[in-house]
Amino acid sequence: MKLNTYKQQMKRRNLPLGDLIIEIGRCFLYAPYKIGTLEAEGKEKLIVNFRQFDCFTFGETVLALAQSFVAGRISTREFRRKLKFIRYRQGVIAGYSSRLHYFTDWLSDNARKKILRDITKRFDSVRQRKKINYMTTHRASYPALKNENEFKKMLIVEKTLSRKTFCVIGKDKVNQQKEKIKTGDIIAFATDQEGLDVSHVGFAIWQGKNLHLLHASSKEGGVVISKKTLVAYLKQNKKFTSIIVARPL
Repeated sequence: MKLNTYKQQMKRRNLPLGDLIIEIGRCFLYAPYKIGTLEAEGKEKLIVNFRQFDCFTFGETVLALAQSFVAGRISTREFRRKLKFIRYRQGVIAGYSSRLHYFTDWLSDNARKKILRDITKRFDSVRQRKKINYMTTHRASYPALKNENEFKKMLIVEKTLSRKTFCVIGKDKVNQQKEKIKTGDIIAFATDQEGLDVSHVGFAIWQGKNLHLLHASSKEGGVVISKKTLVAYLKQNKKFTSIIVARPL
């Protein structure tokens, strides 16, 4: 997918941001799912990939394109600038640990940068704390963590996150509150997996009276709109304990 494709859609920039996000996301429907596209040894650098996505890179790519639309500047340079700003702590590449690997870290940093707002506390939600250490306890899965300095930096990131709390909406509380969710909202699925805060992310999309999810799905093998409603999708996965809702600004 080339940026010229999006230039032709500039007339749509007056759409509400949530609708614009979904319009852009639809352009990637059926793009293949691929995990680990950002993982490599050597110096950390910005990687752009419009061909393959995991749930996180799909969300970042769509959000960066939407931000470029809103700014009225669609170019490779502007998109890369937006993507870097969203993907890295304070928008600065300063090694592997400066990338916002964990969703709750990504969420709080992008809230400070005014890219989005965490609206979870507007719902019937609870605040929780969790020990975060998945990456350092699965070091072999992350080539960059072979570097001892990067490993130590990631330990510090995880310890910092483990001291913080974040709000979640229990899976049994979502159905009666789903009307508060808008098209284009970011839905993150908190997990009971040890050491991990969130295991999946997508965009909310209303289709008639039903709320669904636009996401890069490992099970479906690519970018899809979920056949099941968001509530049914949440209930079917036993590892999902709750959701976090963020609204792009």
